[in-house]
Amino acid sequence: MKQPPADVIVRPTRPEDFPGIIELCGLVYPASPPWTAEHLASHLRVFPDGQFVALAPDGRVVGMAASLIVRWDDYNMNTTWREITAEGTFRNHDPSGRTLYGAEVMVHPHSQGRGIGRRLYQARRDFVRRRRLLRIRAGARLRGYHLHANRMTAEEYVIAVVRGELKDPTLTFQLRQRFRVLAVVPNYLRHDPASLGYAAIIEWINHDVARPSDYAARDNRFRRPRKERPPSPS
Repeated sequence: MKQPPADVIVRPTRPEDFPGIIELCGLVYPASPPWTAEHLASHLRVFPDGQFVALAPDGRVVGMAASLIVRWDDYNMNTTWREITAEGTFRNHDPSGRTLYGAEVMVHPHSQGRGIGRRLYQARRDFVRRRRLLRIRAGARLRGYHLHANRMTAEEYVIAVVRGELKDPTLTFQLRQRFRVLAVVPNYLRHDPASLGYAAIIEWINHDVARPSDYAARDNRFRRPRKERPPSPS
């Protein structure tokens, strides 16, 4: 596994990072970049501690992560990305909640596979532990599903990815970060041609504060084979 360059740093997002994040959005989502300067400014107003960037030695933004805290009982598994992020503004951020919702992680296409995404996820886990939140949840966009949609349902596709029979560019990475699939939902990103709108709702539990009831109601169809589980990251 490639290690991230030691001179790439991950730190909280600042306003001066906005142009670099917007440029990165255009590379990762050329058809419809999701973040504007107005969105990013809103994120820093309502929840600065939940926003991170990865910077190359020359100061270029090579990765970013955006998140908010929610009370999960106010939502459900079928809530769309636009609904759970207040159309990307995070105005619904609720500091009294116990769930960090991962709205975005992206890495520069030329820097992928070098561990930068792992650092961004680690920054989130560290934050959750410091704040003693219960968990991280997110919608994993099924980027590879369009290649298989003619022969399997989205749920069958996710089960195959969980079992290691297929690889998905997003979900496979998140499973390696110790996330678990809770459900597969339609219309998460309704106009995304790669996923055909489908996403897997994923969860990472903070074992420092979790109780047995917090692990209940998990669908065993999405349980990873034990022998394929990687070591837990620090």
